[in-house]
Amino acid sequence: MAVTLTEAAARHVTRYISKRGKGVGVRLGVKTTGCSGLAYKLEYADEIAPEDVIFEGHGVKVLVDPKSLPYLDGTELDFVREGLNEGFKFRNPREKDRCGCGESFRV
Repeated sequence: MAVTLTEAAARHVTRYISKRGKGVGVRLGVKTTGCSGLAYKLEYADEIAPEDVIFEGHGVKVLVDPKSLPYLDGTELDFVREGLNEGFKFRNPREKDRCGCGESFRV
């Protein structure tokens, strides 16, 4: 099982943690919501919980709770700029469908 992040995502996370002045990485998970059932949840993490599964890439830790891991296995976290918009993009090979608004997905 693995969760990875691109170099662009790692640079963005590193810059943001540096500006914040604290943090150990990002916490990635899923929550139940939306039309398709699941939504990605991403936040900056200030500490590592004992149950966290830790992945590291380009010097950045990605923390995943064990309940979310089966839905996120193989996911690549990227940071993209599209026109004037920028943000994180999730490339999840387990994703079977996405709702029309793009807020939720199902596996």
